[in-house]
Amino acid sequence: MPSSQRKKLSSDLPFLAGMGTISAVYILLIVAMVLANVYVVKTSDISRIWSDPDLQSSLKLTLLTCSITALLSVFVAVPTGYILSRYRFWGRAVIDAVLDIPIVLPPLVVGVSLLILFNAIEIFPGEASLENWLNAHGVNVSFSVSAVIIAQFSVAAAFAIRMVKNTFDQIDPRSEQVALTLGCNQSKAFWCIALPQAGQGIFASGVLAWARALGEFGPILVFAGATPQRTQVLATSVFLEINIGSLSGAATISLLMIALAISLIGLIRYLTQSKM
Repeated sequence: MPSSQRKKLSSDLPFLAGMGTISAVYILLIVAMVLANVYVVKTSDISRIWSDPDLQSSLKLTLLTCSITALLSVFVAVPTGYILSRYRFWGRAVIDAVLDIPIVLPPLVVGVSLLILFNAIEIFPGEASLENWLNAHGVNVSFSVSAVIIAQFSVAAAFAIRMVKNTFDQIDPRSEQVALTLGCNQSKAFWCIALPQAGQGIFASGVLAWARALGEFGPILVFAGATPQRTQVLATSVFLEINIGSLSGAATISLLMIALAISLIGLIRYLTQSKM
């Protein structure tokens, strides 16, 4: 190897070492946070947590609401992501920016906004709030299971839309255009050509929405509360354990959520990489 090339290779070492060091510090921080939870967990708290009917109810409610939220998110994400990916129209940039609001807003603000929307805004001048109007028709939203789902959906759907849009962006629209020239209408081209090609990405968006709903805390606490065996989910269970001074109990539930999150991340990685 010529000396000039050897000098170039050697000069890259400080750069690579610096980049690797910065990356390693952050990776170690993440690993340390997980191990910190393991360190404080006590066997007595594990048995207490798993035998606690409130936690069992919390786990069931979490699985139920996250699943419903994921389905609703996909239901909204597919048409929204497709339109944003395939069509150019006036106001598209504004709509695209609006869809990012739930992503960038502090979670607590999302919860406060939902609480105000349902309880402090008159649906018509001089009329009752939306919550009172719904209650008059036999529907309860605030501080109920419905509030948990709405709080999760408000944020999770935005992430699902982004993933679905990126999925359609990566699919060549030429096949759909060919189908249109052969007599298909836009609806048939979507259902028969675009949708099957985006299947893995759409499923991955549902998994991402599920994972995002799992970690939702602020909006749920404000809009749905944390009533045991009613609106308490795993995220709010961690908060309640901290409130009673049980750091070990909070760590135990946190490890359960970490295990669920890692499993979902692995599934998303598998689905997105298998598309390539």
